Amino acid sequence: MNSLNIAWLMIRRTILRKRGFIAFFLLPCLVVSGAVALFGSEQGTRAVILYVNEDQGAAGAWILDELGQKEEYLLKPMNHVAELKDAIAQQKGTSGMIIPANYTDDLLQNKQAEVELVELRASESSYTLRAAVEGLASGLNQSASAVLAAADAVSGETPDLSQKQATFEQLLVELGKHQIAGEATELQMYPKPGLNNVTGFTLMFMMGLLTSAVAVIMEDRRQRTMARVYTAPVRAYEIALGNFLGSFAIGMIQIVLVLGISSWVLHYDAGIPFGIHFLILAAFMLVSMGIASTVAGLIRESKNANMLNSLIITPTCMIGGCFWPLSIMPDYMQKLANFVPQKWAIQAVETVSAGGTLSDITIPLLILGGMAAILLTVGSAILRPSQPGVDA
Repeated sequence: MNSLNIAWLMIRRTILRKRGFIAFFLLPCLVVSGAVALFGSEQGTRAVILYVNEDQGAAGAWILDELGQKEEYLLKPMNHVAELKDAIAQQKGTSGMIIPANYTDDLLQNKQAEVELVELRASESSYTLRAAVEGLASGLNQSASAVLAAADAVSGETPDLSQKQATFEQLLVELGKHQIAGEATELQMYPKPGLNNVTGFTLMFMMGLLTSAVAVIMEDRRQRTMARVYTAPVRAYEIALGNFLGSFAIGMIQIVLVLGISSWVLHYDAGIPFGIHFLILAAFMLVSMGIASTVAGLIRESKNANMLNSLIITPTCMIGGCFWPLSIMPDYMQKLANFVPQKWAIQAVETVSAGGTLSDITIPLLILGGMAAILLTVGSAILRPSQPGVDA
């Protein structure tokens, strides 16, 4: 009962104040919502494809029609090739496509005909466009070969080009009906686009509770409230348990609020079951509490508490990959990331988003649990009211 009273007092002092509610609930929700809007919408962006169609036949128009039906592409016509290349150089489009003159005629005359692609730099969208265009061109070659073979089989005489074009156009009309269609299946082979950044900002603001816990402890030490609590007829483990339960409850409320807003209000699909996502963030919250208790036991002056953000929160978030992928960092920085909890939390989230299960994130969860146990033990051992805080 004593532990529950202490926990409730900590909750009241933290979130039932206007400043605490804004700093630890309203602000994180707003920032995570912004991160979802900024990074989570990447999966819905359309690649702008500039094109010049110099072909007067059915083949060029069919390629444009097929690409235009794909949701990931936005086609924009250009007047001539020079204009297209200039627009690509100015990054007005993701890629460019040039359908040469007499493309249809060359196909029906069994001549070599290729669609030219123009790109400033290689990217995921340029690779997918190249694969799509090559697939369409290969289909056109096969259709043209079928038309030529059918024409030779029906008549001993070689039909003229206009007859071949008419048959070819009829075949493309039938192909355009897509009577046989496939269904796209989400294989979850890769994490959701932008998930790394959304998770990183969530972790960063969850660590804001670290500053809150340290500020509360420093206030108790300065006003000698902690000394009076330790001299009261309450066991030391009840005091530690009460502070732990209070901080943990605040963290759980923050996690549920952030996940609820991103999932049910913003409709952001991270590809992770709610329960597993909650478990990962709860494990990270335990590590943050351990860091808070350890730092609070080491700091003796109130003015030093303001240095937490610049010395602990921001550097560990940068090293742990909250703002950019770990793969772009030097090798020694990637090895250093193994010692910060953000790296393991993000790895667990991305593993589940890529199709993993709870058993696949056992190692990250065990590492987070080990970090939490060590830090909470050290923090409980050194958190004593023997030296009151000194105001500068």
